[in-house]
Amino acid sequence: MIERNNQLSLTRQCQLLDLSQSSYYYRSKPADDSQLALLRQMDEQYLKTPQYGARSYATWFRRQGIQAGRKKAASMMRILGIISIAPKPRTSIPGKQHTVYPYLLKGLIINRPNQAWAADITYVPMEKGFGYLVAIIDWHSRKVLSWRLSNTMDADFCVQALDAAIQIHGCPKIMNTDQGAQFTSTAFIEMLQRHQIQISMDGKGCYYDNIFVERLWRTVKYEHLYTQAFSNLKEVRSSLTGWFDWYNQERFHQGLNNQTPDEVYYQKLSRQQAA
Repeated sequence: MIERNNQLSLTRQCQLLDLSQSSYYYRSKPADDSQLALLRQMDEQYLKTPQYGARSYATWFRRQGIQAGRKKAASMMRILGIISIAPKPRTSIPGKQHTVYPYLLKGLIINRPNQAWAADITYVPMEKGFGYLVAIIDWHSRKVLSWRLSNTMDADFCVQALDAAIQIHGCPKIMNTDQGAQFTSTAFIEMLQRHQIQISMDGKGCYYDNIFVERLWRTVKYEHLYTQAFSNLKEVRSSLTGWFDWYNQERFHQGLNNQTPDEVYYQKLSRQQAA
């Protein structure tokens, strides 16, 4: 999104995107095979034990015969973008200087498409590196409305996914995310405000507030990403294109009375439009 041949200076472009200049210029070193293996192990374990923090992961690694201390575990958690859901002291105090929006879905009966959307980011393992996947889903139907891949955790690919979902499916009443930097960025928040979409955010570390996206990550990883090896993001993108089509059009859900996300989304949407 940042362009060198732009009328705005790089400094101003970074300010508008809520991105530090050091982040723009930084070029990370590729992870070696041993680090990629550890990241993959932690990612798989997180799906089973989201309550683990850095101390617990360090203990878990030692029990596997792997030398990885608390600081190493904390660094890996930052790379993966995962946070323990265990209660923490003084959790009512915001950790970053951004506007904290209330969680609007508690007790809300969500019974129609585009009433509430949710978004989240997850880690994508590859043979020689890793990437990040963001998905936007319709809360009621579980339909994946849009998704994007990136090799960095900036806000750009999240904004692109949101824009694509709005362009194709219209606007939801409510958008729910966690309090990650990508979703509290100026660009993401301004797009929601520009379309008059109500902003809802999970409590810090409360992954169950966005439970349907977390269930999607379990499904896409155990049924697809963990079953094969990918060399690069291009291969992941090509493979996920077909998988998400199958997920929306053919994978039935018990929670949807054994209907597919597309069936629930489009049937109810057509009824709304006819009413």
